[in-house]
Amino acid sequence: MTTATKTAATKRAVPFKWVAVGIAVVALLLAGVVSYYASANPDGLEYVAHKTGFLDSASEHGAADGPLADYSTKSVDDARLSGGLAGVIGTVVVLVIAGGLALVVRRRSTESDEA
Repeated sequence: MTTATKTAATKRAVPFKWVAVGIAVVALLLAGVVSYYASANPDGLEYVAHKTGFLDSASEHGAADGPLADYSTKSVDDARLSGGLAGVIGTVVVLVIAGGLALVVRRRSTESDEA
């Protein structure tokens, strides 16, 4: 057995659970902290609407009064906390949905393999 083979054999794989936790922690940190420093400039669609002159004709969408509208949390006065909290809530929702879908797909593929 060569040295490279011995090293590869003694390395342990990182459990998926720890990889998932790491991804979740990084996502929550990005959503809660780094998102505050995102650009305050309008996005591309809003910029083009302003430049071409039809921005004022836009109407409010159905979720404009929602609890997380405009990247902030309703009834939280501190802008940094409001944006961070909205980011964390959105990230948690996405992670829960993605995790649930992954479990459903994983169970289906396991059941079909057994049949």
